[in-house]
Amino acid sequence: MGNIIGPCNAKARRSAPASEILPGEACKRQRLLPTCYEDDSRLIPSLPDEISAQILARVPRIHYLNLKSVSRAWKAALASLELFCLRKELGTTEEWLYILTKVNDNKLLWYALDPISGKWQRLPPMPNVFVEDEAKKGLAAIPRRMWSMLGSSIKIADVIMKWFIRKDALDQMPFCGCSIGAVDGCIYALGGFSKASAMKSVWRYDPVTNSWTEGSPMSVGRAYSKTGVLNNKLYVVGGVTRGRGGLNPLQSAEVYDPHTSTWSQLPNMPFAKAQVLPTAFLADLLKPIATGMTSYRGRLFVPQSLYCWPFFVDVGGEVYDPDINSWLEMPGGMGDGWPARQAGTKLSVTVNNDLYALDPSSSLNYAKIKIYDEEGDTWKVVVGDVPIHDFADSESPYLLASLLGKLHVITKDSNHNIAVLQANMQNDLASSQSMLSSPDSERAESSAESETEIWKVFASRSGRSSELVSCQSLKV
Repeated sequence: MGNIIGPCNAKARRSAPASEILPGEACKRQRLLPTCYEDDSRLIPSLPDEISAQILARVPRIHYLNLKSVSRAWKAALASLELFCLRKELGTTEEWLYILTKVNDNKLLWYALDPISGKWQRLPPMPNVFVEDEAKKGLAAIPRRMWSMLGSSIKIADVIMKWFIRKDALDQMPFCGCSIGAVDGCIYALGGFSKASAMKSVWRYDPVTNSWTEGSPMSVGRAYSKTGVLNNKLYVVGGVTRGRGGLNPLQSAEVYDPHTSTWSQLPNMPFAKAQVLPTAFLADLLKPIATGMTSYRGRLFVPQSLYCWPFFVDVGGEVYDPDINSWLEMPGGMGDGWPARQAGTKLSVTVNNDLYALDPSSSLNYAKIKIYDEEGDTWKVVVGDVPIHDFADSESPYLLASLLGKLHVITKDSNHNIAVLQANMQNDLASSQSMLSSPDSERAESSAESETEIWKVFASRSGRSSELVSCQSLKV
């Protein structure tokens, strides 16, 4: 790697004869020289910087923040791309979980979890960005009478009114409705509303420098879009933008290449099933929207719905195939059985090439984990009771994540602390097979025992005033 900081001016040090140094300055120089030599020396004394870099690349990343205070040379080395490339070569990269939360004052806060040490780190705040043009127009075009008609029907209407109608909330939270994606070792915050205007902006968090920088903007402003990663490229589809009549759904899609920092247009989603409606009245009332997105076996799967806030009607979905650059109809069983959470969002995660989704049940404190069976085109329950708690005021009661090759559910415990639950799916599948050959009396007992063995609290932290927004895992 070589010396990070250039040497002090050795010629200047040698040019001053000893007779020119005043007695009072001699002690001062004695005190300053070790510091100068320390900055002038290698990262680790008596070792070449190449060897020192090998040592630093093997240090767990949780200690990097403290090690940066050792010296300017260490700070530069620990934030250098060369060191993290070396970590890849040595196989010392670490996979961390990043969770985005929203606190009571509508601020978005990121926290990173090191699964090895179990420690949390808070990320630098996201930039405070606002869109000035058309800031006063907002979403006033949406009739308030419609909101009052829908407000008493479903609690999600309160969420929509809070996020879209209240001007103060939009002013305080510029990333309202932003989408989160992760590609090439960085986290991306895409679009969202700022003062009721849909933004094109893209902000990138780089864990190497531990900072946010502005990236290339999208081609169109969008909020509540869906993201997915395929072939190390970040895909963004759908979402909504603001038009003359209020919120307009988007059929457009685009892809970002992190190596060239450019966006490219994709064919629009056809919404083939959504276009087939029995009457013109329903076609005018119900609008098609993408309600999820996941990368699965080399293609992008986008479930879709027809919506008229706050109501959603499932209409299957569509699949993007990058080999032919075209959209195909989603298999019927997959689209019809894809579980939905609040506001019609269909959350899923791929773990070891298996597609999982969490299905909220009628029980307040439990849910089900389903896995997609591609051969049978069906969703099958693999875990009957996921210990999640129902929080009536929560906009996002849980998140799904793939971390260390296992399925994780992020939720809140009974004390409103953020809990990361890890599932041991292999033990569950083995126990379920053994239960089939057991008598009925033994099945109930073994089922209760197996459910408690599947889930363990992997990590937790205080989150009494936080709402879960999104999560990503990065290997750096």
